[in-house]
Amino acid sequence: MMSVSLIVAAAPQAAINTKGLVDYLQSLFGPLFLGIVGIVALFFLFTREITRFVQFMVLAVAIAVVFYTPGIVQTLAKGIANALGVH
Repeated sequence: MMSVSLIVAAAPQAAINTKGLVDYLQSLFGPLFLGIVGIVALFFLFTREITRFVQFMVLAVAIAVVFYTPGIVQTLAKGIANALGVH
């Protein structure tokens, strides 16, 4: 049976530092996102599917705004919560 002192000694001493996590993930996925958007956009242009190209570009811009505008996720969450009446 484990004693209480062993359990306390095994507890983590400090919390994980996630201060630069958002910047790291944006720098990692930013070029990947832009590359994929570019490849898919070129595919739609070369196959002459202009309607799908426009739909894809609107969706890509909306996703980019959500992920790359600072504070937009918190603003959207607060707006949705207020619209639903949850405070």
